[in-house]
Amino acid sequence: MDPGSSPRVCNQESTCPQVRSVISAAPLCFFSFCHRSAHISMASGDDDDPIIEEIDVYLTKGLADKLYLFQYPVRPSTMNYDDVNHLTAKIKPKQQRVELEMAVNTVSPNYCRSKGEQIALNVDGTSYDETNTYSSKLMDKQTFSSIQATTNTSRYAAAVFRKGELHITPLTGILQMRPSFTYLDKADSKTREREAANEGGDSSQDEAEDEAKAITVRFARPESEQARQRRIQSYEFLQKKQAEEPWVHLHYHGVKDSHSEHEKQYLFCQAVDTSENSELVKTPKEYLAMLMPPLAEEKVVKPVGPSNVLSMAQLRTLPLGEQVKTLMKNVKVMPFANLMGLLASGTDATSVLRCIQQVALLVQGNWVVKSDVLYPKNTCSPHSGVPAEVLCRGRDFVMWRFTLERSVMRKEITAIIKLPPEDVKEFLEHVAVPRINRGWEFLLPTDVDFIKKHPDVAHRQHMLWLGIQSKLEKVFNFSKEDFMSKNASQSEPIHISGEQRLKMAQQRVQENQSSLKKDLEGKRQSAQAEGSFYIKQEPMSDREDELMDTSSPLSSSSVLNGSVNGYPDTTSPVYDHTNGNGASPTPSPELQDFVTKTFRKHFVLTLNEFKRLLNLHLASMPAGHGLFHAISDRMLQDTILLSRCKQIPVPFPAQSPAASDEQKVFGLWETGETFDQHRRLLYEVFTKNYRVRRNIIQARLAQELGDVQKADVDRLLKECCSSHCGMWYLKGTIQS
Repeated sequence: MDPGSSPRVCNQESTCPQVRSVISAAPLCFFSFCHRSAHISMASGDDDDPIIEEIDVYLTKGLADKLYLFQYPVRPSTMNYDDVNHLTAKIKPKQQRVELEMAVNTVSPNYCRSKGEQIALNVDGTSYDETNTYSSKLMDKQTFSSIQATTNTSRYAAAVFRKGELHITPLTGILQMRPSFTYLDKADSKTREREAANEGGDSSQDEAEDEAKAITVRFARPESEQARQRRIQSYEFLQKKQAEEPWVHLHYHGVKDSHSEHEKQYLFCQAVDTSENSELVKTPKEYLAMLMPPLAEEKVVKPVGPSNVLSMAQLRTLPLGEQVKTLMKNVKVMPFANLMGLLASGTDATSVLRCIQQVALLVQGNWVVKSDVLYPKNTCSPHSGVPAEVLCRGRDFVMWRFTLERSVMRKEITAIIKLPPEDVKEFLEHVAVPRINRGWEFLLPTDVDFIKKHPDVAHRQHMLWLGIQSKLEKVFNFSKEDFMSKNASQSEPIHISGEQRLKMAQQRVQENQSSLKKDLEGKRQSAQAEGSFYIKQEPMSDREDELMDTSSPLSSSSVLNGSVNGYPDTTSPVYDHTNGNGASPTPSPELQDFVTKTFRKHFVLTLNEFKRLLNLHLASMPAGHGLFHAISDRMLQDTILLSRCKQIPVPFPAQSPAASDEQKVFGLWETGETFDQHRRLLYEVFTKNYRVRRNIIQARLAQELGDVQKADVDRLLKECCSSHCGMWYLKGTIQS
């Protein structure tokens, strides 16, 4: 920046004295004080280079603590802002932060008016408000915001040379003025507000009100010194502190303004008597001490990283026991092979085994960190304030249950240990993952290789678990036998060869053949006498063409002529040549009527949900009132397709935990109403993604049907979809 043409800012409104004069417009020189002598000379003082002239130096105090140097690094010094209209100016003195608003020449041939109008529209919108950034609906100004070029200005001063005298004034701050683009942030926030209003504001699906729940009283933990230091050094805290200081509004005076000329006189020392300038009358020793002050040892502040970030380089500097403890505390559950991979190469496995048994327990061949490591003594739960001793007992019970079985139910765990749901969920998230209809499954597969390789360690851990079990039985008042009925099939595995299995199966068939025939005849006779019914629950399969038994147990005459194992061959008149499958027996009118009524009510159902509704219907019927016979999954699907419904190929994600019946989605296709077209377009959208946003559905309907009423969209979503986390799913397809 050309110091001779620097703008100066003067505060007329504020009574704050330190901002009275921000920068001078006088022709100045800027000095950086390095270790030099008190005299400014043209020579070094050697005999062959004599002193030509000595200049008196005066230190002025008229603008002490009030003089700022502005730099404009984005423009050359030849393109200054002297002739630009300065609209507003303001300063935060403590932070040395300045903002200037300058007018933009909108009549310049280089100014794009359409772009200026577009920017103003994006920032302020179409409505007029006093808080608008651009009141003229045109980007007619720009803001310059300052950053400190240096925090230490004790070595810098502004100097004016006049009549053989050099007058220097210390600089309060050196600020770099750069264009500010906060208006773009305002435009982005406006856009996000509009999108949020379109997404969720017009959704008419009334979410069911949450049931009344018991309120858990939580106590905040006292803040540790380390946490306080992290909070003070955080970006959010610094931003908050900076925002607390109010702006001081200023009046701007140009270079040639009379007020600027008056302020310029303060750059000259008013009293030239040396007694008034005691700062420059020092002894050589004092002057040397001022030039070269003793160096103070700076404290090296060790950076404090987040508690959930682990530096491997720093980890390697710890003892082996601390390395293992730190890793297990962060990972929670880990196979032994993975632990050895994280440690330095060449680490002794025996030493690692000795260390890990002090901080972890063996569960299904994998190591799980001990509860007292995660919850040290005299601490409490961050969720509910429960003491660490109670948390350790509850978590030990969860780990013990996983030593017995692969999956546990969260409700059963909560009923026994009686801890808040948040703590129980945290226990399970450490070592397990949720599965649909199976509770929480252990996170890792059983590490059989480790158990075989280290049987002594496995036996020692087994004995340790027996001791923990006895303590838990006394605390929670239960017995291991309470869980054995569920886990009998998961007890000790017995290894049997294939030949032994075959021989045992043949022997059982020969022994039970006669009794099985008698039982079958008895069931057929009782079925004919009572007219009973049952729904055949077939094994789930991903193959659509898998053959399923649809024959009725009432009579062998129900088997179709020309069929093979109850299914028609290719010459049978009921063979479906289109799909290559044999057709199922014709469903009863009662079943077709139930399917029609159910889909008229629910519109979209998965096969699993439909079977549940059918079972409820059958259970509500009086005893001996048999309307349905031998209903198979294939018959149900065929009946649904015959009832003016179609299967919707929803593209579930590859890692979806949904079962086969849960991925078979059927929707009502035809009712005779004009609204059928809306449903078909909705089904088409869900064939491309299993979850979509409301605006995608609205756009598709508008593309095909033109202007669609909001009430129609609301009805469509209410009939066929469910909402979760701002996304819409077909009924029954929300992933758990």
